[in-house]
Amino acid sequence: MVTSDQRRRQLAREKYARQQQRREENRRKAKRRNTVIAASLAVVLAAGGAVYASVALTDDSSKGSDNVATDTPTTPAPTESESASPEPKLTVDQKATYAMALKTNEGEITIAMDAAKTPHTVNSFKHLADKKYFDGTKCHRLTTDGIYVLQCGDPKGDGTGGPGYTIPDENLTALGKAGADGTVTFPAGTVAMANTGQPGSGGSQFFLVYKDTKLPPTYTPFGKIDAAGLKAVQDVAKAGVEGGATDGAPKKPVTIEKATVTKK
Repeated sequence: MVTSDQRRRQLAREKYARQQQRREENRRKAKRRNTVIAASLAVVLAAGGAVYASVALTDDSSKGSDNVATDTPTTPAPTESESASPEPKLTVDQKATYAMALKTNEGEITIAMDAAKTPHTVNSFKHLADKKYFDGTKCHRLTTDGIYVLQCGDPKGDGTGGPGYTIPDENLTALGKAGADGTVTFPAGTVAMANTGQPGSGGSQFFLVYKDTKLPPTYTPFGKIDAAGLKAVQDVAKAGVEGGATDGAPKKPVTIEKATVTKK
């Protein structure tokens, strides 16, 4: 007999599969559209015109019924039991900075975090790291077209996992005001929370930006990668995605062997 919890998890997996299918469909559409634009631009330039084109790399108009934009660092919606669970009690020093050290099979990644700006986020990572929640987990998603991130923090390794609670969004204005396209630039080295596309839906999944990326200012930016860590992520990105895709499991697997969060 299938329990209600098993059914909820199945629905979450099905939802994730639909999201992945929509992303692939929209990537194909965007590629065709960009090819047409590039061809038109070439004609204009050949005629001696000076044209500056800005081609959107994400398609916000193609949001599905799950309200998740394509090509964004998404996570499935939390189950009823997850959304009802309280976040950990705030115990971090909200005036201090912290360092999250990720020992991975591809090198050390150290992330500086400011509890004054993102207390709930830093507190959650401290809580989870102390419980060894991230130890042995895979970074399950790499994107190499449109957005440039490595996504980690899922204990299941397939994009459907979470800690059993959600945390509020924080520091959303840190990267400036959104431009006419509704995005801000997440500089290379930024670490931010993934979410479902809905406010306050962050859990344990986060993404490491390895190249300047434009995204809506709806993802909590909570950390900065050190130089050695950024190079390690960039090396993973250079190897590409499994099967030659632009969004999926990294061809060079990345496992977080141990995660620790300490006060600086």
